[in-house]
Amino acid sequence: MLSNYSSATEFYLVGFPGSEQLQHILFAIFCFLYLVSLLGNTVIIVIVCVDKRLQSPMYFFLVHLSILEILLTTIVVPVMLWGLLLPGMQAVSLAGCVVQLFLQLALGTTEFSLLGAMAVDRYVAVCNPLRYNIIMSSQTCNSVVIVSWVFGFLFQIWPVYATFHLTYCKSNVVDNFFCDRGQLLKLSCDNTIFIEFILFLMAVFVLFGSLILTIVSYTYIISTILKIPSASGQRKAFSTCASHFTCVVIGYGSCLFLYVKPKQTQAADYNRVVSVMISIVTPFLNPFIFTLRNDKVIEALRDGVKRCYQFFKS
Repeated sequence: MLSNYSSATEFYLVGFPGSEQLQHILFAIFCFLYLVSLLGNTVIIVIVCVDKRLQSPMYFFLVHLSILEILLTTIVVPVMLWGLLLPGMQAVSLAGCVVQLFLQLALGTTEFSLLGAMAVDRYVAVCNPLRYNIIMSSQTCNSVVIVSWVFGFLFQIWPVYATFHLTYCKSNVVDNFFCDRGQLLKLSCDNTIFIEFILFLMAVFVLFGSLILTIVSYTYIISTILKIPSASGQRKAFSTCASHFTCVVIGYGSCLFLYVKPKQTQAADYNRVVSVMISIVTPFLNPFIFTLRNDKVIEALRDGVKRCYQFFKS
């Protein structure tokens, strides 16, 4: 159906410019980061599902965050790795480009909704611990997760439809390693000022909506922690939030640079670098952030390794 509105039936991804040797080096680096990201997030999902000590709302949200990270990287990275192995530009069908862009934006929106919910969870845990189990019940957590997923996918239907409703007659060469919306808008012959402004407002709504929720939650959290008389009590309280806070800083920082700007058609090199941060580096770092700074997860991992060792030894 979309092909009726666009003169382009396929797009060509430029990928990463440079020599063949550089392409092979990038392939090795990105492949390593991708595999570690898959392994790390999968381990988190398995550990949380298996270990009874991690059956709490915080880790329930963490499982869904890890699922989102796996899906986000898998949508973009395999195509990028394939492009690094092949000479020249990589052809992607119009339908493939639509699916990739929609899933990337929808999953990203879902992730930010979930990060906002995790901030509220940390607020309740620190500021209202006696009512934590009542407020953050399993029904509440399930509802929050369902709403986050549904909102993420519904919210991105119009932006993707509007992007591919444009007429692409300048070129069908996308100067990035995936179907980047900013670069797609550059290829259109239509006036995209209005669409870019609406996309900017929608990005502001998603990112700043969840960011404001996070800032307000952490304002109350820090205020409550500072009232704790002992230094050890303050460290223990903050340690429950440190992983989420670090993840928020990295995730929001990258996406604010990429999506929250009035002019969506940013320079290709700029988009490429920030896209690498979002698609590869952040999913690679998150498993380490949530495990190395969390005593319960480390203990669960240690016990899991011991059980695996005993199983194979016997």
